Amino acid sequence: MNLMSDVFEEGDIIPTMHTCDNKNISPPLRWDSLPERTMSFAILCEDPDAPMGTWTHWIIFNMPPNVMELSAGIENEEKLSNGMMQGINDFGYAGYGGPCPPEGEEHRYFFRIYALDTTLNLSPGTNRKEFLRALNENVLDEGQLMGIYGR
Repeated sequence: MNLMSDVFEEGDIIPTMHTCDNKNISPPLRWDSLPERTMSFAILCEDPDAPMGTWTHWIIFNMPPNVMELSAGIENEEKLSNGMMQGINDFGYAGYGGPCPPEGEEHRYFFRIYALDTTLNLSPGTNRKEFLRALNENVLDEGQLMGIYGR
């Protein structure tokens, strides 16, 4: 699976609009394949360069298989009107929390998409550990997009 954005490419700088230095809204994302038996999609965004270890910026799951893109600015709510759910990021709230590295540092941000053979039996507001455990044996395919941001 290929994960893409209209606002940055693999290894490029994530636009400021999608960071804590501006509007802090989720970037638009799209993917190009629907593996056979896909029941849902999930996305995880993490920063492995964070000073205290990997930092979770976004968990969104139970996206229906007919959804092949997300527009910019997904609302920061645990349960969205279309049934999609969002987990708690390491900033302590549900939804997307954009890049916000310490001054003078440039970090990598990995957006990973998972095609799943099920919908995840998780409550809205789940955490990273529960999310990763639920993925376990249910991943049919995955892809990633990495952007960078520094201050």
